[in-house]
Amino acid sequence: MSAHCQLTGAQPGFGNTVSHSHRRTSRRFDPNIQRKRYWLPSEGRYVRLTLSARAIKTVDTIGIEAAVARIRARGGKV
Repeated sequence: MSAHCQLTGAQPGFGNTVSHSHRRTSRRFDPNIQRKRYWLPSEGRYVRLTLSARAIKTVDTIGIEAAVARIRARGGKV
């Protein structure tokens, strides 16, 4: 699934677009997913993560080591 955040698990939501005449058509609410590369000092390599914009701010706060530990705890591969 491409529109999926590795850290927070954010994924698309689904709903309806409601027109002026109140006709409903299906639509998706996609999270703001970005691919970002981080240097992981403990392993001496770069890791490329698929993160939402909110998760990028979380990584800036808690650090890349703690973020990778959370991703691995969720069962994700880094």
